[in-house]
Amino acid sequence: MASIPDAQLLSAVTVPGTHNTMALYGGVYAECQSWSLESQLHAGIRFLDIRVRHINGNLTIHHGVSYQRAHFGHVLEGVANFLFRYPSETVLMRLKEEFSETNNIYGTVVDFLQRYGMWELVWHSRLVPTMGEARGKLIILQDFSGPDLGMRYGSLDIADDWKVPTLLDLKAKWRSVFEHLEAAPAGNSQQIFLTFSSGAGVFANPRAVAHYMNPQLHQYLQTKTDSNQRFASSAWTSRLLP
Repeated sequence: MASIPDAQLLSAVTVPGTHNTMALYGGVYAECQSWSLESQLHAGIRFLDIRVRHINGNLTIHHGVSYQRAHFGHVLEGVANFLFRYPSETVLMRLKEEFSETNNIYGTVVDFLQRYGMWELVWHSRLVPTMGEARGKLIILQDFSGPDLGMRYGSLDIADDWKVPTLLDLKAKWRSVFEHLEAAPAGNSQQIFLTFSSGAGVFANPRAVAHYMNPQLHQYLQTKTDSNQRFASSAWTSRLLP
């Protein structure tokens, strides 16, 4: 990201991301990734999808019922280490509560951010930053109730048609992704577009969906030669990136 002009809005930058970034365990229907957080960041992933369970004052990482052998502090440590090493970069993080319904995680999130020395690294504004403002920052896309930490996840233009009942529905899923990617360049320049190419269903696990979708997405991006044209930030399953 070092070569991106400081004046350019982050909403005009196309970044890759991962769905359920920390979902490494739990079987074929729970596992969405095969790379660690560190590996994803070093591979170029800049949008993280983090799901936390609020239990006994802690924030454990979950995908549904499946505990992912980590807590929010592990995520913050990984992001902090990366940003300290590469201060020209920025990381966006969708943060939501999963497998608990306390609707009261704000205070615990703030506690974790302060405890892990991340408070000053967080972008504390609802406005989309420029690249100059975003460098070295964690941009939390807040998908939970409470006072503003920064940007609200609901302020984004999001395509997340994650329900893919069977493999026969993959073409319809790709059509949804394609249409959202195509809409981004003409959309509100001050709004981040987020496209999830991930999905799952009873007869289509996340890996099977990624096996079809990732090559489609790769081929689509290969045809886009205008480096100044924005596309939606895309979240996919990393295990099968071309």
